[in-house]
Amino acid sequence: MARRHRHMIAYRILFVIVIPAMYFLCVSIAGYNSKDPTSVSGYRKAHLRKLLQTAEVEKVIIGENCTAPAIDEFPSDGFTRVERRSGFIAIHFAIAIYLFLLLAIVCDDFFVPSIKKICEKMKVSEDVAGATIMAAASSSPELFINVIGTFITEGDLGVGTIVGSAVFNILAVPACCGLFAKQALDLEWWPITRDTLAYSFTVLLLIITLRDGRIEWYEGLILIIFYILYILAMCFNRRISGFMKRVTSKRKPYKSISENSPLIPSTYTKNVDIENFGTSEEEEALEIVSMTSWPSSKYERIWWVLTWPINLVLLVTIPDCRRSKLRSWYPLTFIMCIIWIASTSYIVGWVITIIGDTFDIPDSIMGLTFLAAGMSVPEAVSSVIVTNQGLGSMGISNSIGSNVFDVLLCLGLPWFVKAAIMPTIPGEHSVKINSQGLVYSSVSLFSTLFVLYISLACNKFKLNRGIGITCLITYAIFLIFASIVELNIFFVVNLPVCNH
Repeated sequence: MARRHRHMIAYRILFVIVIPAMYFLCVSIAGYNSKDPTSVSGYRKAHLRKLLQTAEVEKVIIGENCTAPAIDEFPSDGFTRVERRSGFIAIHFAIAIYLFLLLAIVCDDFFVPSIKKICEKMKVSEDVAGATIMAAASSSPELFINVIGTFITEGDLGVGTIVGSAVFNILAVPACCGLFAKQALDLEWWPITRDTLAYSFTVLLLIITLRDGRIEWYEGLILIIFYILYILAMCFNRRISGFMKRVTSKRKPYKSISENSPLIPSTYTKNVDIENFGTSEEEEALEIVSMTSWPSSKYERIWWVLTWPINLVLLVTIPDCRRSKLRSWYPLTFIMCIIWIASTSYIVGWVITIIGDTFDIPDSIMGLTFLAAGMSVPEAVSSVIVTNQGLGSMGISNSIGSNVFDVLLCLGLPWFVKAAIMPTIPGEHSVKINSQGLVYSSVSLFSTLFVLYISLACNKFKLNRGIGITCLITYAIFLIFASIVELNIFFVVNLPVCNH
């Protein structure tokens, strides 16, 4: 477990530092800077009205040709913009990284065990549980971030995060699995093909929904309905898998894998002891005792010191249902995890908004890059772990399949509630998307998915370093393309932020 956490923090720091650096490189090349929005000659009123396709004057000030800053929706952090630019913004970066770590620990050590207990008590099949409850466990931070972006900032932070997380899962996760795999792994073509087809249809729905920059209440409802249909389809997954097994049995043995999130390593493969797979009760007991034991390794000591405050606070406030005496407390564990994830996601959204405002970075860019990487790194680490255990198909398939939940429910549910029940303007039951660049980023999801699937197919569904390098290069290209689009280099997709 200690080694797993060391890998997690190493990958997290890598992506959190490299991704914003790529953005700032694009900024310097483009010569982008924040000017007085009233002096930007390219923003004509008629063009702005056509671009935004909305009459929500409280978010877009037509007289000034600018967008109200999202930072105004949060309390002050106690620093001025000048002070943050002079170096105090480093505090915000440190807080963001530490909160990403807190979210990972809450989900991994508390939320997932409580979810497993609930599934056992409800006797939910693994296919349905993986597509619903387990997916909610791994994607709950993205859901709450989009809730904050939809209801509080009314900006693109949530949409950008989910689109960015989708690309991260499709490219960065396979890249990590391929680069860190101990040897080339044979993947099962059917689970990957199945999840690719399901996600392709999901991305198509997302593009149609974002095409006009407005999300109507019925569009959010359609996303939710299709997620329900997806769950129903998963109920027949074993029958479909059995049919594909008979069809492909002449070519090579087929192994059916579960739909569980990468955060929960479980499988149906023959060579794995399902009951003892993952963290055993003895290992869990050792993890709990480690709160009061001093590690022997230098790096483990550093990790112990960094995570000790988090573990202390969580153990005091959340009943650990992994303990034999507290196993029946799993409902309270579930509720407390929801509270922690929701409150931490709010602070993460606040800190990320401050960082973006300090460097004049649009909310959509912060969501696509910094926030998406921070939220998705735990899944990448878990996928690397199961891949090194010989379960490459599970790691890749889940990295694609988890995106279905992110798009259909993490976006669809907040959009539907906001548009149908709590519209910004009474009588206009819709949610506005500020950046038109997210449409192009959503379209590029098809390209990234195509690159991954074609690369695997051409490599005879073998996961190796070549696949990892291909996915990593494609991910870097996507980040550069998305940043250039959001910076209005090709065409205008973002209004400048109003002076504040």
